[in-house]
Amino acid sequence: MRLLLVEDDNHVAAALSAVLARHGFEVTHARNGEEALQALVPEGPGFGVVLLDLGLPDQDGYEVCGKIRKRTATPVIMVTARSDVRSRIHGLNLGADDYVVKPYDTGELLARIHAVSRRTAHDEAAGPADEALSLGSVHIELPTRQVTVDGAVIQLTRKEFDLLALLAQRPGVVFRREQIISEVWRTSWEGTGRTLEVHVASLRSKLRMPALIETVRGVGYRLVAPAA
Repeated sequence: MRLLLVEDDNHVAAALSAVLARHGFEVTHARNGEEALQALVPEGPGFGVVLLDLGLPDQDGYEVCGKIRKRTATPVIMVTARSDVRSRIHGLNLGADDYVVKPYDTGELLARIHAVSRRTAHDEAAGPADEALSLGSVHIELPTRQVTVDGAVIQLTRKEFDLLALLAQRPGVVFRREQIISEVWRTSWEGTGRTLEVHVASLRSKLRMPALIETVRGVGYRLVAPAA
């Protein structure tokens, strides 16, 4: 797999590139946001994953993520020292597929890279569905992966849409955390649990319906259908 590593520290990049190479990755190193964007031009080589450090010298990492998402659907994993939920939600809102908080374990990073790769491959192979779901003012078009609230289009990331679509297929039914992670993230890796929480918080924020997805303590989540 080709991987774009966006990291301004040459020593960190060299060490990480060596580890990734030992695990079968072909790494292209971009030292700043501009180099990363130039590497992602349509006529470029194409990458399976972008590993994006947020501490870049020329542009804010969040800004770079937004620009990347406008030009490609390549999965983006953010690398950040910011561990608060608000920062993670902001990254997901800009289109990041996952995040790793510094300092991180190399094994965890590799697991997350493989996980987003598997999820992307599964999404592309699955193809579009041929139905729509309506829950009060929320309308979910499965074939086009478009969500609207009162007619206004809501921009969701790939996993946010998958999570909402799963819960919306059976309103009122409690989905266990393990089940959601298995069906949406296609993995049983326990580290995905925190990612699930952040995606739920992001969905509540974007849809402006905090009560739409209810947390069932100790079990999981369920969608509470809004009034029409």
